[in-house]
Amino acid sequence: MQTSFTADQLKDPDTRESNQILRTCVHCGFCTATCPTFALLGDELDSPRGRIYLIKDMLESGRPATEEVVRHVDRCLSCLSCMTTCPSGVHYMHLVDHARHYIEDTYRRPWPERLLRRVLARVLPHPGRFRLALLAARLARPFAGLIPGGSMTAQRLRAMLRLAPARLPAADPAAAPQVHRAEGERRGRVALLTGCAQQVIAPEINAATIRLLTRMGIEVVVTAGQGCCGALNHHMGDHDPAMALARANIAAWHAELAGEGLDAVVVNASGCGTTVKDYGFMFREEPAPWKERAEAISAIALDISELLVKFGYAPKREAPAGLAVAYHAACSLQHGQKIVAPPKQLLARAGFKVKEPAEGHLCCGSAGTYNLLQPEIAGQLRERKLGNLARTGADLIAAGNIGCLTQLAGDALPVAHTVELLDWMAGGPEPAAVQAALARRRAA
Repeated sequence: MQTSFTADQLKDPDTRESNQILRTCVHCGFCTATCPTFALLGDELDSPRGRIYLIKDMLESGRPATEEVVRHVDRCLSCLSCMTTCPSGVHYMHLVDHARHYIEDTYRRPWPERLLRRVLARVLPHPGRFRLALLAARLARPFAGLIPGGSMTAQRLRAMLRLAPARLPAADPAAAPQVHRAEGERRGRVALLTGCAQQVIAPEINAATIRLLTRMGIEVVVTAGQGCCGALNHHMGDHDPAMALARANIAAWHAELAGEGLDAVVVNASGCGTTVKDYGFMFREEPAPWKERAEAISAIALDISELLVKFGYAPKREAPAGLAVAYHAACSLQHGQKIVAPPKQLLARAGFKVKEPAEGHLCCGSAGTYNLLQPEIAGQLRERKLGNLARTGADLIAAGNIGCLTQLAGDALPVAHTVELLDWMAGGPEPAAVQAALARRRAA
């Protein structure tokens, strides 16, 4: 693709990077075949190729973002399926992140949307605030159907209440800053990202991760000072808060790396893992020592499935005969991190019958805050995904990302994080999703 940025524009590192990305695109259109929003809407401007043209024109002109550009970029899930499909290696993730930052700097959204985005950016990354918000939402949830109108604001309010869990689990003390010692001889030492929303909605995921790793001889450090990875803010174009959250994590993990050392920073929410692995890029223009520290953290960041393969996960009990698991590949895992086989191999090694749904490359509609900001499209993708998962004939769904688990939970098959199932087969407690699945099987 030909570009015409001025020399002054190219002095900006983000514009310089976007210029290189744009020049990589050859207009082939392969990306349209695997784009969820294009599959649903059939609009070229709701495909990666169409958005690339809009972004190119916006950045080259230097003009403020228009409503049209904002509408189509906002509809992008950042699922990155286009990056898996692209034969030219177009790094769409960095391009659309730059576009979102530019939009937030130059476009004034309607006030209800500004308010909602500000609330999401200031609440979701902070577990204490998020817990209070969910407690309030739980009280209001029965009245979601009473919110009138078909406006986007009304749809978003209904979506927020619908996604609020009916029961809020107690906080897990294992997620507090501490060192979880390895059982037996220590084989490794890792820092665990406990996250933000996940530790409030599903603390059992971190608990299962810690149990499984310590049982395998891996010391798990929950560092003081770490928190949200910054992804939620980053993908809404909220640049400075995202960098502040990332900087806190880098500082906390670097202290451990420089102290007793770390074999990995392990992440059990794939959306967070994609961002942590991108810290090196995010801090590429930061002064020393942040650039080097960010690169060092990104270099040792691993998804939990990668770590379990590395240290030789092995089950200690047999799965119930014929228990079938439909594996949902989170976009951030299969497209963002290019991790496809390890989770399925681990589940099979644990004794589960692993089934893969049709259209496994398509997003479930969660995508961070997407199911709150674009509830109609997210709802259509959810129904499409649940239909494909149900048709596998599996007993339950396994996934490696809290956003996907939240999106797919409710009125369909029970859902569990992959690590919960692996922990169970290695001696941990039976997950609630398995109990529900076995009860459904007995009742059938």
